[in-house]
Amino acid sequence: MRFPAARPAAPGWRPLVYLLLLALLVLAWPGAVQAQQLQPVPELTARVIDRSGTLDSAQQQALEQKLARFEAERGSQIVVLLVPTTAPEDIAAYAWRVADTWKIGRREVGDGILLVVARNDRRVRIEVARALEGAVPDLAAHQIIDRLITPAFRQGDFASGIDAGVDGLMARIRGEDLPLPAPAGRGNDAPALEDLAVLLFIAVPLAGSFLTGMFGRKLGAVATGGVTGFVVKLLTGSLAIGILGGIAALVFVIVLGIGGGGRGGGGFHRGGGPIIWGGGSRGRGGGFGGGFGSGGGGSFGGGGASGRW
Repeated sequence: MRFPAARPAAPGWRPLVYLLLLALLVLAWPGAVQAQQLQPVPELTARVIDRSGTLDSAQQQALEQKLARFEAERGSQIVVLLVPTTAPEDIAAYAWRVADTWKIGRREVGDGILLVVARNDRRVRIEVARALEGAVPDLAAHQIIDRLITPAFRQGDFASGIDAGVDGLMARIRGEDLPLPAPAGRGNDAPALEDLAVLLFIAVPLAGSFLTGMFGRKLGAVATGGVTGFVVKLLTGSLAIGILGGIAALVFVIVLGIGGGGRGGGGFHRGGGPIIWGGGSRGRGGGFGGGFGSGGGGSFGGGGASGRW
C-alpha cells in the first residue's frame, strides 16, 4: 500500500521571518539610542570649563584671562569645554546642544564660538554661531582643528593645542566687521548708579531707623551719614562723592524724620516714617554666580567643523 508523498515545506518563509525581525530591530534602534541617558549640559560658570581634568589650574587660568581680554576687546564670546566623552551622542550633536543651551555671544549680535574637546573619544569640535559663520566658515574651522589643534594633541600637549586654536579663532574674528563693545567706563556707570539708588532709598532709611532708635535723632543721623559716606566711597572710589553721599544721608534722615524719637525708641518710626520704594530687586543680567555669564545671543545653526587626533 502506497502512502501519498509528503508535500515539501513552502519555500521562502524563513527569509521572510528574518527580514521581519530585521525591520523591527531597525525601527526599535533609534528609540533604544534615545533611551540612553545623554550627557548633561554643564552649568556655564567660566570661559574655560574642564570636566576631564586635562588642564592644570595655571593653564586654565591663563586661557580664561586670554578669553576675557578678547571679549573685552571685541565683544565676541569664546568658550572652551573639555569633557571625557559625549557618548551616546557624536560630538557635533553634543556641541550644538550645549551651545544652544548656553547661548553664548552678544544678544544683539549673536557672536559666540564653542570649542569642545572630548578627550576619551579623541574628538574635537568648533561650533560657530550664525553671526560668525562668515568670519569662521566650516573650511576655516576645519583648518584650525587640523593645522593648529590636533598636531599638539597628538603630542599630548592639550594646553598648547587649545591655545593655538583659540588664537586662530581670534584672528579670524578680528578680521570681521562686527560692532565693538562699549568702553569699560560706560559699562560700569549703570551698576554704580543703581547701587547708589538702592543705598539711598532702601539702605539709608533702614540704617537711619535703626541708628536713630539706638542713639537718638541727632547722633543717629550723624552715624547714618558717616556709614553712608564710607559705603559710597567704597562704591565710587571718590572721597568727595563719599562726603557728599554722607551729607545727603544725614539730611535725608533728619528732614524725613526717620527712626524713633530718642534712645530706646526702637525700630521704625510708627507714624510718619518714609515709605521705602521697591517691591523686588532687579537683576543685572544673565550671569552665573556673579562671575561669567552668557551674553544671551548665539543662534547656532550647525556651522563649524569636527576633527580627531
